[in-house]
Amino acid sequence: MSAPELYHNDKSTCSQKVRLVLAENNIAYKDRHIDLSAEENLSAAYLAINPNGVVPALVHDGVTIIESTVICEYLCEVFPDGAGLMPRTPAGRAYLRAWLRYIDEVPSMAVRVPTFEVIKAARFAAMSDAEYEAFANRNPLRRDFFERLARTGFSERDKASAEKQLTQTVQRMERALSDVEYLVDGAYSLADICLFPVFQRLDDLGVTWPFERSAATVAWYERIKARPAYAQAFYSGSLFFDPPRVAA
Repeated sequence: MSAPELYHNDKSTCSQKVRLVLAENNIAYKDRHIDLSAEENLSAAYLAINPNGVVPALVHDGVTIIESTVICEYLCEVFPDGAGLMPRTPAGRAYLRAWLRYIDEVPSMAVRVPTFEVIKAARFAAMSDAEYEAFANRNPLRRDFFERLARTGFSERDKASAEKQLTQTVQRMERALSDVEYLVDGAYSLADICLFPVFQRLDDLGVTWPFERSAATVAWYERIKARPAYAQAFYSGSLFFDPPRVAA
């Protein structure tokens, strides 16, 4: 079996969770870094791999897999899942997938609001209306998202909605983690991996309110950061305020 090729970006939360799965299962991969600031994700070459124009994408034995959560499941199914990230029982996998669906639809969407407010606002504000419209139109999957963002940032309604979604996420986590260390049957799984980058991003941005009065969630976050795989997936340059990757 050949090593998979991972098309990813250092700082992408979706890329980070795939790198965590690779690290936890000791899967060697070919590093194909995509520079989002240079719009390499919108190049003809990359769109031929992932027509959505987003990262990550995985190419393995001639097959292309897109969507980060799907890639995580694929890796656990195709490679020996030594870390046991997928529960062994049908009921356990169903519970896991319910968490994965929630993570994709709620916190993963919500965290984009503070991310783009803090990181991208200056770049977009410097564009003319025509330049910004052209940029939005170049993004096949995220056009509606960028139209909502606009050049000057999200509306107060969007920001309040994102805060509510992230608060709801923490409340669910506090209930799930009340007497166990991890989200699914107390065992470390893809649910923890897919949710962790959301909290790493909030921490990176200095957003503290989701951590307030949430001792179980904070302990969960620190527990995952202490795992050896964390340092492999979140290497130097993978956080927004790290030095950028230096080309060899």
